[in-house]
Amino acid sequence: MIWTEQCSVPTYSQLTNNNYVKTGLDVLIEKNFEPLKGKKIAFLTNFAGRTRDGKSSVEVFQNTNVCQLIKIFTPEHGFYTTVPAGEHVSDDKIGNTSVVSLYGSKRKPSVSDLSDCDAVVIDIQDIGIRSYTYISSVYKMLEACAENNKQVFILDRPNPLGGLIVDGNVLEKGKESFIGIIPVTYIHGCTIGELTNMLNEEGWLSQDSTVQPKKCNLTIIKTENWKRWMQWEDTGLRWFPTSPHIQSPDAVRGAAVLGIWGELSLFSIGIGTTLPFQYCGAPDFKSLEIANEINSQNLYGVNLYPTKYRPFYGMYNGKDCEGLLLKFTPNNLFMPYRFGIKLALAIRKYHPNIFKKSFSSQAQSMFIKATGTDELLRAFMENKSDDEIISISQNGLDNFISLRKKYLLYE
Repeated sequence: MIWTEQCSVPTYSQLTNNNYVKTGLDVLIEKNFEPLKGKKIAFLTNFAGRTRDGKSSVEVFQNTNVCQLIKIFTPEHGFYTTVPAGEHVSDDKIGNTSVVSLYGSKRKPSVSDLSDCDAVVIDIQDIGIRSYTYISSVYKMLEACAENNKQVFILDRPNPLGGLIVDGNVLEKGKESFIGIIPVTYIHGCTIGELTNMLNEEGWLSQDSTVQPKKCNLTIIKTENWKRWMQWEDTGLRWFPTSPHIQSPDAVRGAAVLGIWGELSLFSIGIGTTLPFQYCGAPDFKSLEIANEINSQNLYGVNLYPTKYRPFYGMYNGKDCEGLLLKFTPNNLFMPYRFGIKLALAIRKYHPNIFKKSFSSQAQSMFIKATGTDELLRAFMENKSDDEIISISQNGLDNFISLRKKYLLYE
């Protein structure tokens, strides 16, 4: 079920000059929590769950008497989004409300976690990248709610990369993990509401005792006035960090370009600098040659600038790196995953031994999980041609674009 209100379509000048986009949370507040009236609510959210004027979603729920907030669930990075990637997140309290971590001793709510609630509300700012684990936490929550007959309400939010950019290969069957749990492209161009509707209707939740896919009682409270062409800067919404290294929309774009390469530690991707995912390099990096190679291709959405930088933690901690600064321009023709592949190919051209090193089994495993295929790493290690590698990086793209059409909630 999709719950929304009719609204007039703004003119282009209104779209660009007014902060008019409303998240699902804002819509719910305007309707005085009508769909949740009288219900005991468990809430999956974090610090980035905010109204358009910056008020915490938890504060909003704690202050209403229309429904009762009884519990909060948090994903990776904890409620305040400050716990580093992969680190254990402990249970906590916010005021008098218990906080249950879904990135500590468990990834999925237990029967007892859900026993005292009537419904679960999810308000998570995703970043539009398949390997970002918020999708997986939502998946596990839907699965638990299907098993325990709990209704789920999704408070939808804009995708910061917009709704038009779809890029990268589809995650292959058998390659599912917590950093890639559903068969979508690496850059999927969907909101969290669209993704949850898709995975619920396509039967992607695990099977029940009758070997049928589980299905959740799902209601999506849509955003208002968001259009697919909008990137984050077009929405007028404030950006709140979703994790320690995703401090801005440009960090999202950088993660879409560079994130997979961090799994192999081939070169620094700016972690440990003031611009994570916006630098790449190494002490012996041929930055000028690589920048010229990429910039000459006139690719959309990003330019590379040769520079030097010094990480203060992480790879090359305390060492000066020759590198590249990635400067982004919001553009719906930007293909970040493909750009990252082309960047790696340019790096291979000027550092021909970079993929000949011995990678640990853990690094290889994480790269395969992040990319959703073992073909891509094998192709680089076997020195396949640029065209072959680019083709592998787009496997399943056209089929996914066709599939997603029936689940798009916004024009």
